[in-house]
Amino acid sequence: MIAGRAVSWAAARIRRIPTVFRRHVNENAVAESLGLRRPATSVIAECLRVQASVPPNTAVQRLFGVSPLGREAEPWFTGALGELDVAKRLDRLGVGWYVLHSVPVGTGSSDLDHVVIGPAGVFTINTKHHRGQNVWIGGRRILVNGQRTDHLRNAKHEAKRTSQLLSAAARALIDVTPIIGVVGARRMTVRERPTEVVVLREAELVRWLQRHPVTLGPSQVQHLAALAAQPATWKRMPEADDVDHSAFERLRAAVDRARSRRRGWMVAVVAAVAAVALLLVPAVPAVLTALLQ
Repeated sequence: MIAGRAVSWAAARIRRIPTVFRRHVNENAVAESLGLRRPATSVIAECLRVQASVPPNTAVQRLFGVSPLGREAEPWFTGALGELDVAKRLDRLGVGWYVLHSVPVGTGSSDLDHVVIGPAGVFTINTKHHRGQNVWIGGRRILVNGQRTDHLRNAKHEAKRTSQLLSAAARALIDVTPIIGVVGARRMTVRERPTEVVVLREAELVRWLQRHPVTLGPSQVQHLAALAAQPATWKRMPEADDVDHSAFERLRAAVDRARSRRRGWMVAVVAAVAAVALLLVPAVPAVLTALLQ
């Protein structure tokens, strides 16, 4: 059933994707072109794998809004939401831009969140979902709630690796710019802009890319996009896209329902406390009078 849904989804998308990707697609081999790969495929697969060992909530837990998400699955779940958010925004880039998602690279399990190819050049986007957290940007480091991260180092490594692989495939030097897309931060303070990595909020990504100086012509963009769509370029064949994305959406809906229920209980408790306080206020003068007599 899952395989059937995947092939149907692929067939529908083939009609919508650019020709430069479509020429590498076989409807009966969903994973043959990376242009078909859905956003956050790798992290969703890991989230669902870890979540599979978490027992379902009881009726009482559901009543009180206990999250169904396991503790070990939570970082994968959060990461998937960030990648999905950025992917949706990148859809707005328009004609002349090509975007690949969750690109498997090398012999390990690593992947690239997003690879963007367009008139402004080639970019890797490493999505970091820091919902409700404070992010501090310095020239050499990024802090999240005061804690040092490896965001800059990892982003530079991804761009360098992408440049090497695309350059080998194109038989020409291809420069790649690393971008960190910060999603959901409560506050982002920029003390100093890093010189080698671009750090942007999710809402800034599309405008920054569209306004960046043109460095590639249309034929160059299409050529690089065609190379990037081929798994051989990345030295790793992607796994078949048999990830049950609908299962992730059901999990996401359950998490949202639990959050809404917790908020409902909080509102009810505050309202109850306020009501009790209002009932007690008229009795306060009588109690004080009795104590003073």
